[in-house]
Amino acid sequence: MSDASAGPAVEAIGLSKQFNTVHAVSDLSFTVPTGSITGFIGPNGSGKTTTLRMLLGLIEPTSGRSTVAGLPFAALPQPGRTVGAVLDSLSLHPNRTALGHLLVYAAAIGIPDERARQILALVGLEQAARQRAGTFSLGMRQRLALATALLGDPQILVLDEPANGLDPEGIAWLRDFLRAFAKSGRTVLVSSHILREVEQTVDRLVIVNRGTLVYQGGIDELRRTHSARVLVAASDPARLALALGAAGFTDAQVLPDGRLAVRGAVEQVVAGIAESAGVTIFGSTTEPVDLEQVFLSMTAGQYAAQHYGPPPTGYGTDPFGGPR
Repeated sequence: MSDASAGPAVEAIGLSKQFNTVHAVSDLSFTVPTGSITGFIGPNGSGKTTTLRMLLGLIEPTSGRSTVAGLPFAALPQPGRTVGAVLDSLSLHPNRTALGHLLVYAAAIGIPDERARQILALVGLEQAARQRAGTFSLGMRQRLALATALLGDPQILVLDEPANGLDPEGIAWLRDFLRAFAKSGRTVLVSSHILREVEQTVDRLVIVNRGTLVYQGGIDELRRTHSARVLVAASDPARLALALGAAGFTDAQVLPDGRLAVRGAVEQVVAGIAESAGVTIFGSTTEPVDLEQVFLSMTAGQYAAQHYGPPPTGYGTDPFGGPR
């Protein structure tokens, strides 16, 4: 999806932030290519929100710098038309209607009122336009926050845990929306600790732990560095493990269910080594690389993994048109 000929949409260069004695972010550098959906991943408390706030000029870094569309956020001539952000859906005024909320922001960035009505329809809140935000469910608040970010028809979206509170239908909607947004040449940076959803949505990852970079790059590249496992039910797992080790396949261990888990070999190779060693194989299967498990092994932490699930139509065709 990304446009290699364009400069990065977002770049962090040596960002650090210290709160009293707490190092929230330490010398963090990464890039978000133009046209990509980049997942900003890490356990809760890993510095994701602090980093996003530094990128958007809401927190002054202790050291380092960042750019959005090639400039520090504060230097953007029309920030609302360049980047839209959702960092906190709980800050909506409870007594304002959904439409009223958007009209305030539209006036602030010089957007016609009609744009607010179009955006409400895009995020599925057209029927709730006159409803007060204080009566909204968390999922509806997330949609309204996203609508606010989209008012200026931005080229870049920065979203902090945008699936929080969405039902399965809403999560599927968000996933399809972000794909269409990026397909049109725009860019998304989305933070999350929900790895299952990220795996289905993003094309790149920036993984952080305790405020430092653990990995940045493509999902496929990450999978290639963590090979799949062959799970083997054998008459003598220990003997097979020794034979595999002698053949150069040293990453093999017996699982609690008695099967042997082997990395770096395919089923046919394992079967051949077993036959040579006089070990009978009752069955085998290849377990694909699980991004969630890779993440856990990289961060050695715990997170709340959730499962999801629907979408607007056609952002890729720029449904609103007009100058940006």
